[in-house]
Amino acid sequence: MTPIILPAVRKIIHIDMDAFYASVEQRDYPEYRGKPLVVGGLPEGRGGVVATASYEARKFGIRSAMPSKQALQLCPHALFVRPRFDVYKEVSQHIREIFKRYTDLIEPLSLDEAYLDVTQDKQNIGSALEIAKLIKQAIKEELNLTASAGVSVNKFVAKIASDMDKPDGLKFIGPSSIEVFMETLPVEKFHGVGKVTAQKMMKMGLYTGADLKKLREDELVKYFGKVGRFYYQIVRGIDDRPVQPSRETKSVGAEDTFARDLLTFEEMMNELERISMLVYERLERKKLRGRTITLKIKYSNFKQITRSLSLPEPVGEASMIIDTVEKLLTEAFAEGKPVRLLGVSLSNFHEQTVQKNPPGIAGQLSLF
Repeated sequence: MTPIILPAVRKIIHIDMDAFYASVEQRDYPEYRGKPLVVGGLPEGRGGVVATASYEARKFGIRSAMPSKQALQLCPHALFVRPRFDVYKEVSQHIREIFKRYTDLIEPLSLDEAYLDVTQDKQNIGSALEIAKLIKQAIKEELNLTASAGVSVNKFVAKIASDMDKPDGLKFIGPSSIEVFMETLPVEKFHGVGKVTAQKMMKMGLYTGADLKKLREDELVKYFGKVGRFYYQIVRGIDDRPVQPSRETKSVGAEDTFARDLLTFEEMMNELERISMLVYERLERKKLRGRTITLKIKYSNFKQITRSLSLPEPVGEASMIIDTVEKLLTEAFAEGKPVRLLGVSLSNFHEQTVQKNPPGIAGQLSLF
């Protein structure tokens, strides 16, 4: 009788640095330690947005993506500093070298988080939980920083697990407990379910994974579009997406749908500064420089426009992205038209020639 060979259970680790930018600043500057620290745009003038906040600042309700002026209102004695991306990138590279001691199957998501597939690890340790402990220990000893880790058999569950015991957490969710765990998980905790979708789900009486599980796949697709198929799978603990160390990149972008429509230029720029910083991080991780910057705007009536500008030199600074996006928004801004979504992307990584738009007109691209 021919023996049945079952496929190996994957061993996935999700590593997420704790309050990364703020922790680096507190490490490098003793005067910031133990104090509410906000890294991002300064609250003066037009004001920017919070990139990240120390755990001391989070106690006052300060969160990433929040306008810096609002953060100052919540904590008047908070310290505000601008990001030092060159330093964060250097630290991130060191962290990547630590990962490589155990596996080459590394999929970075940003400067401060990544998936690792350690099903077959370089040191033949065999235990994903033990490898996660060793990585956390190395980060603490070599960089004087803390990371949280989630360990499971797929990417989705590992990512949720890494967020459960922050900071300096380590959470393992084994195969036998995944489905029950997903049933009890609130819908707003599902990675990929944003505020708007979570609100829609709760209005439909869908509060937990167990509620989602009651719907057929075709019903989820009807209510939520193509992503409904993903919800159907992950609520059952099924996620077959591989850890992808490399993939061809044609554009790098980020976008956000807002819980309430934006009306003013200032509100939109605050959000676009935050989004632009996310795009810059992704460019740094992929070591890419793009010449074409595109702004995407979707209005409350779901009408969508894009505006783009091709620059003579590749973009290598966050400030250049923000400045260009501000120019594009200035051109596209329509008084009194509520905006529900904004996005920023960079492209034109490989082309040597720059396509110029007619004077005063930005070309329209479909990059999202």
